[in-house]
Amino acid sequence: MTQLRTVQVLGGGSAGSSAHVRSLASGLVARGVRVTVCAPAELDRAYDFIGAGAHFVPVPRRNDPATVALLRNACIGADVVHAHGLHASVRAMIALSGGVRAPSPSLVTTWHTRNHVDGARGGLLRLLERRTVRAAAVVLGTSSELVDRARRRGARDARLAPVTVPPSRAPVCLHDGKARAELGAVDRPLLMAVGALVPERGYGMLLDAARVWRDLDPQPLLVIAGEGRERAALQRRIEEEGLAVRLIGSRDDVAELLAAADVAVLTSRWEARSPLAQEALRLGVPLVATAVGGVPELVGDAAELVPWGDAAALAEAVRGLLADVDRRMDLAAAGRVQAGTWPTEDETIAHVLSVYDELSDRR
Repeated sequence: MTQLRTVQVLGGGSAGSSAHVRSLASGLVARGVRVTVCAPAELDRAYDFIGAGAHFVPVPRRNDPATVALLRNACIGADVVHAHGLHASVRAMIALSGGVRAPSPSLVTTWHTRNHVDGARGGLLRLLERRTVRAAAVVLGTSSELVDRARRRGARDARLAPVTVPPSRAPVCLHDGKARAELGAVDRPLLMAVGALVPERGYGMLLDAARVWRDLDPQPLLVIAGEGRERAALQRRIEEEGLAVRLIGSRDDVAELLAAADVAVLTSRWEARSPLAQEALRLGVPLVATAVGGVPELVGDAAELVPWGDAAALAEAVRGLLADVDRRMDLAAAGRVQAGTWPTEDETIAHVLSVYDELSDRR
């Protein structure tokens, strides 16, 4: 039997999609599949696709002819090309439409998230969504909402494919004193948020809530792990308003820091299967999150949900949890139970492989 060969394509690579591709690469290689990962070079340094057993082709995050030719060459001889995200899907579509030698690989695309852009750029993104889903043999959506969106855009075959972000391999200890001391929260509640410092994460609303928490005694410390273009503006506001908030940049020990927190906070405008939400529930850290996208589907009754943009509701939910240790313990237990309902890493890989096998049998 001919060995199955797949090419995994990443564009910019969010943390969730990059971790998923790393997990897929490792699992597929272990199952005898030849895997090539095409992505910007910095993603291999961060996620070590080569260490997972994949062949790695550094492909810049551009759509110029040289980059497309590089990707096209990497796809020669592949059975399935699997693009993750819209940018990667556009590049893969262009590469495969440009004459990859027959038989042409099947294109699979996974929608991990969605874009919130208005005006002319929003129209362009919707056009690209329509073109890429119609070019794909199968569109995999990580939430029901994304599957419905792909179908509205004209996908021939759109399926739900929940992506379970692999749990941290490092040992973690809840309410770790060393981590709390490092963050400056030994004698005060610790709140933790994780994600890029961009408008879509809702950190403006989070700082509005932090202003409300100033009257609590002791005042909780909010720590935000992540980098992005809003850092300077957020830091300026923190200083001007005297908020108990620390921006600690990107970290490779997020699970350990999260485990030390009393409450995790997710304020995104939209999420499918948030890595922060998954990690918090697995660890038994109470979560307050915006009720957007796939978050309610992901967390069930195991988190406090608030409307997007409602800083008062967010502040009240956090204040209530900090004052109610029994409720925090109930959420911690419910979170672990809910996490047990998610597909395992092996099940996620097996599901994707079954799609590849199905498409290979059609060729």
